[in-house]
Amino acid sequence: MVHIVNVKVRPRKVKTPVPCRSELVAMLGCWAATGDVLSTDPNRCKMVAEAMFQCMRTAPVAGKPHKPAINYHLSKLSKKTK
Repeated sequence: MVHIVNVKVRPRKVKTPVPCRSELVAMLGCWAATGDVLSTDPNRCKMVAEAMFQCMRTAPVAGKPHKPAINYHLSKLSKKTK
């Protein structure tokens, strides 16, 4: 019989969706096209900034991701088998 000292499972990394990704890319693209991040001109990037503001206002707040309990249960099982 083979005895395994440490049994652990690495859970898959789940990619979480980034809220407002397209709006952020559009905003950065607008700033890169105009060449001025600190522009006070209201006509430059106004529509893009409004879309970004609306998205950030309505974006859901990300909570803490669920952590699988498989390693906890494996450690309890290995203690019982010793």
